[in-house]
Amino acid sequence: MTKQTKLLTYLNTGHTVTSRDIVSGFGLSNPHDAIYKLRNQGHCIYSNRRAGSETVEYRIGTPSKRMVAVANRVLGTRAFQA
Repeated sequence: MTKQTKLLTYLNTGHTVTSRDIVSGFGLSNPHDAIYKLRNQGHCIYSNRRAGSETVEYRIGTPSKRMVAVANRVLGTRAFQA
């Protein structure tokens, strides 16, 4: 199992991670690139700032109706083809 797959599995269990968690817990040296690649694979990963902090937490989510509508307008039917 790759480091990226381990990160995705962890996120899919409902956990949130920070960049520091990705580096120390999963051994990925570039956490932003790891999230970028997962997003490009079609995973809906949200980033949220912790209240009162500069720390960003990443989590798996379900796209809102608005996000789906925008993707459909921008990409057309190819947005949802496997």
